[in-house]
Amino acid sequence: MPAAPKGPTERKAAPRIAVGRRVFLGMGVLGAAGIVFGAKVQNALGNAFGPGLGGLLPGANYFRLYTVSNSFPAISRADYRLGVSGLVHHPRVFTLDELEAMPSTSFTQEFQCVTGWTVPDVHWEGVRLSDILDLAGVKDGAVALTFESYDGTDTESLTLEQARLPEVIVAYRMLGAPVTTPHGGPVRLYVGPMFGYKSLKWLSGIRVVDRVIPGFWELRGYPVNGWRDGSTGPADPSLS
Repeated sequence: MPAAPKGPTERKAAPRIAVGRRVFLGMGVLGAAGIVFGAKVQNALGNAFGPGLGGLLPGANYFRLYTVSNSFPAISRADYRLGVSGLVHHPRVFTLDELEAMPSTSFTQEFQCVTGWTVPDVHWEGVRLSDILDLAGVKDGAVALTFESYDGTDTESLTLEQARLPEVIVAYRMLGAPVTTPHGGPVRLYVGPMFGYKSLKWLSGIRVVDRVIPGFWELRGYPVNGWRDGSTGPADPSLS
């Protein structure tokens, strides 16, 4: 595997694909086709109209695609970088090639949104977050992780114990193909045991910290521990 830089480096701002009201109004009929035919239709429309419009289909792959910044950051494979910093012995910056060269994991699991919709049988592939933490070497006193997005707005959090669960991955493939821009690609977080808002899109940074720092949605009333089954899980119940 090529040697990574010793520490996180400054990343240039990613180009953006604007998401406007006209797009949603104009794609309604095609969205119905996406609901019926799923991934093949979305991929074909993505190729025809570009990664923004194809992924904006209401119900494409049965997903309802959201952005909190009114745009999708468009990061090329060559430009993608994932920084790992904070309370670690070995800060790292990973390219997509380096992530793909690490031992991978894959599984099929549903994606469940806290607002009520669910996508069954989604195939996920990527690197276990625990493997990335082991490479970085977590320091004593570390308690949690914060996650940053290329959109410059969204953030998320997990405790270290949650981050080491086997179905918490840094995903570069889903639905049988590389993660598309509207789905949060080229690399996104997937937190299998929790609601979808915890699975941060356009993952740009992982920072190991000494306390739980609520993310974008938690600051707006969502549970810090977003367990899909309603359990407290491996976390301080006072944070739920």
